[in-house]
Order: sequence, then C-alpha cells, then structure tokens
Amino acid sequence: MVFWLARSAKQLAHKAITSAHSISYNEIKLIESRVCMTKKTVIITGGSDGIGKAAARLLKKQGANVVIVGRSPQKTRAVGTELDVPYYITDFTKLEEVRSLGEQLRTKYPQIDVLFNNAGGVYGEREVTVDGFEKTFQINYLAHFLLTNILLDILIASKATIINTSSSGNSGLSKLDINDLNLEHKYSRTRAYGNAKLEVILFAKEFNRRYGQKGVSMVAFHPGNVVTNFGAESPGMMHVMYHTFVQKLMGMIPPEKGADTAIWLATTTPNKDWQPGEYYYKHKIIKAHKLAYDKDIARSLWEQSETMIGEKYPDFK
Repeated sequence: MVFWLARSAKQLAHKAITSAHSISYNEIKLIESRVCMTKKTVIITGGSDGIGKAAARLLKKQGANVVIVGRSPQKTRAVGTELDVPYYITDFTKLEEVRSLGEQLRTKYPQIDVLFNNAGGVYGEREVTVDGFEKTFQINYLAHFLLTNILLDILIASKATIINTSSSGNSGLSKLDINDLNLEHKYSRTRAYGNAKLEVILFAKEFNRRYGQKGVSMVAFHPGNVVTNFGAESPGMMHVMYHTFVQKLMGMIPPEKGADTAIWLATTTPNKDWQPGEYYYKHKIIKAHKLAYDKDIARSLWEQSETMIGEKYPDFK
C-alpha cells in the first residue's frame, strides 16, 4: 500500500512538472510573438464599459499609453480616473462630435499605434440620428468609418493596427440590403445589429484592399457572448439574454475573456501572426456571412459611406 501511494505520488508529481513545463513553453512562445506595448498609443472607443474597459486595463498594464472614448460622462470619467488614462466624451449619434473627437486626437497624438473601433450596441425601435441615419448603423459602423478617415494619415504613418469589434450576429442576424443601409424598410433591432456587425467586417476587407500596402492593417473579431451592459437599451430578447439569469445558462464570459482576441491582435504582428482583412474568434479566422466576401458589396458600402459622411478617403498614390 505504501509502495503504491509512493508510486502514485511520483507519477502525479511527474505529470504536474511536465504540464508546468508545457504551459511555460506555450506562454514563452506567446510572449515572444508579442510586440512591446511600452509607450505605444492605443485609442479605444466604447472604453468606459465591457470589453473596451477590460482592454484598456489590460493594455495599460502592458505599458501602453491608453486613451478611452465613451458616451456617458459619468462612466467615462470614472474609468479614466480609475485607470489613470486620458478620456474623451463623445456621442456617436452625432457625427459633429465624432469630427471634434478626431481633430482633438490628431492634435494630441501624432502617433497612434492601435485604434480599437469598439463602441456599439443594439437598440429598440428604429431611431434616426440628428445626421439622418439609423442609430444602430451610425453608432456601430458609420461613426467609426468617419473617425478612421480623420485619423488616416496618422494611422498610416504609425503603421497602425485597427481593430473592429464585430459579432457572430453578422451571419446569424444580418439581412443586409446594400440599397437600404438605413433600414427604412423591414427594420428590426436584431437585423440592424447584425447588419452593422457585417458592415464592420466589410469595412476591414475594403480598407485593406485600399490601404494594406501602406503598412496599416485593419481586422475584425468576435469577442464571444460577453457579460456587459450591452443590450441595456434594447427591449425583448436581447435584454433578457444580457441582463438576466439567462446569461449564465448561455455560458456568457466576463469582459476580460471577451477582450482576449482584441488584446492578441493589438500586441502581435499583422501579416505574421494574423491576416489583415479577416474575421477572428479565439485567435483563429472564422467564417463570416457570405456577403462579407463580396467585393462589389464592400465597394458599394464604402462609396455610400463616403457620401453619408460628406468626405472621401484620400488616395495616397
């Protein structure tokens, strides 16, 4: 009996040591692949809550100069103070505020290494912003299209990584009609959300076709089903999913886990560790809605978006 116990203990110890070595090796390889974030400037929209806040905290710990953007003055100020990072309060339902934000960022930050286009949400009945666009479309996609354009020359000079937060809803909920981006017909909150999350993938693909050769890279990712304040303004099933006991039944994950792929994209090297223009989940390329691969749809979305914001992206030939 003593001999058996001794042998079992030895086997368990050997297994633990082997496992520890394996984990250490994998961690070392991951660390080796990551870019040093010390003094790198990271702009995070939707940084006052959820995965934006989690990403801000994690990147700050890695030495990055993190800047957060949020809509709520109280929450944004509180997170900025808690993390000791600069913050900007901007309402993405107002493109004039997005323009002001862009100009402030241009003035303050001559180098931007990572732009995390993360602000978004799902809402209730169809609303039109002061700019004349459907609210979900503008907050999740169009405002980021504008902000990226305002910062474009800095992003190119910095060889920046631009990360767009998408969702599996791009394939499960989207019914994109490229001739009705404002959803004036057949609106539903889930369709609006799914369309917007497909549009940020199309944005990444078309952006890289136009500017990838300049050394700047854009990518999209799905964070998973994250426990956040997401869906708080949406009645019905979205609210039930994200704000009741159902979230536990769905295996929803904390914001820190939801931010994991974004952190990986921000701290590794495009064209080496990941491919610009692709759609990722858990560090791997996954399949998006079939329209995400339609170059004509991507081009049309881009051109219509330029008309909507009243600005054309520069050529840089």
